[in-house]
Amino acid sequence: MSKSAPPSDAEAPPRAWQRMLSGRRLDLLNPAPADVAIEDIAHGLARVARWNGQTRGAHALSVAQHVLLVEEIAFALNPDWPDAWRLAALLHDAPEYVIGDLISPFKTAIGLDYKAFEMKLLEAIHVRFGLPPRLPDEISMEIKRADRIAAFYEATGLAGFSRDEALIYFGTPSETNFTLMQQLVALVPLPAADAQRLFLKRFSALTAIR
Repeated sequence: MSKSAPPSDAEAPPRAWQRMLSGRRLDLLNPAPADVAIEDIAHGLARVARWNGQTRGAHALSVAQHVLLVEEIAFALNPDWPDAWRLAALLHDAPEYVIGDLISPFKTAIGLDYKAFEMKLLEAIHVRFGLPPRLPDEISMEIKRADRIAAFYEATGLAGFSRDEALIYFGTPSETNFTLMQQLVALVPLPAADAQRLFLKRFSALTAIR
């Protein structure tokens, strides 16, 4: 009895999952919290470039380094926040370990389907790490405020924006503590391995007693 031939490329269903280095297989259309691993997130974010890689320096500014800044800024603006909300700030761009960091104009061009996909993945990530699938509006707004402050300093310090141009797109950065402002002004992109290590260290600190 002859065996049936394997399906041709034309017959095979399109692949909608990604194999992660941890060994997990993440379904991109229906992501399951159990298939989310922090080591995969850290590895991916440390290798995804902000600003499409159009930044000064020997290394790209990674999303991993960006979210570390956002978490620090968010806490400076909200010193009474519990670790859960600080963790949410650290993970606010976590879906980009799968989908990459599309610049805002491109997200606008793609439309709402992209945003819905991004939100579905973020909800799975939140559930995996004990956060509510959707954050309270006031928390999301504060994380977005911190995100815009980080973007302002990244844009003017590394991505070639003039201050006037950055003010148009990111607004006037809120006052933070002096030490943090110095850190933002002196921002230097890190090698991927360093950004990955610092991200995992911060994640561990925020989840140590949860």
